[in-house]
Amino acid sequence: MNTSWVLLSTLGTAALFLGLRELQRRTGAKLLAPIVSAPACLIGLLLLTGSDVGAYEAGARPLTWLLGPATVALAVPLYRQRALLRANARVVLLSVAAGAAIGLASAVLMAQALGLPEVVVRSLAPKSVTTPIAMPIAERLGGLPQLTAAVVVLCGVLGMLFGPALLTLVRVRRALARGLAMGTASHGAGTARALEDGPTEGAASGVAMVIAGVVTAVLAAALAPLLP
Repeated sequence: MNTSWVLLSTLGTAALFLGLRELQRRTGAKLLAPIVSAPACLIGLLLLTGSDVGAYEAGARPLTWLLGPATVALAVPLYRQRALLRANARVVLLSVAAGAAIGLASAVLMAQALGLPEVVVRSLAPKSVTTPIAMPIAERLGGLPQLTAAVVVLCGVLGMLFGPALLTLVRVRRALARGLAMGTASHGAGTARALEDGPTEGAASGVAMVIAGVVTAVLAAALAPLLP
């Protein structure tokens, strides 16, 4: 891989992200959020320049590598808010477990009610958990991991864009509750948004994302024999 291409892909993507984030901060436009606008801009640029997607992916690999440290960094707000989370451990566990169960059951029941193909039903079941957990769950259920990944990203983006406003609308004001709701329903994207709202929201969302993933995996294993 050409070093200049690696630098162009990595630094160009980072610059695009930072620029869009600053633009979104100044305008307040939700659709300019980098998780939405950056992929759209990158797709447009690749199409306009006729660049090879595989070459871009390889060139931007340093950014992909940073996903690991970024995920580990979520432990920092968890550590800082450990006293609050420990004091509310029972509430956290019960609420997130209930949310994960409802998310799984509602996805399956709604998909079946709409008459969607069974493979789609199985693919939608783990829609509310982070992609690295959702894809193996979908595969175990007999779904399409690629479809699951797309739906998971969509759920995360929608939760990030509209979750805080919806929580305010239904008068959920406590920082802990707001964070738990975002992490349970919108996994990583929701956690990123919660971190912008405050350290308590971010820590609660990070915990919820992990617990929801574990609960969904356990429930999916029990659900698999019941699906036609």
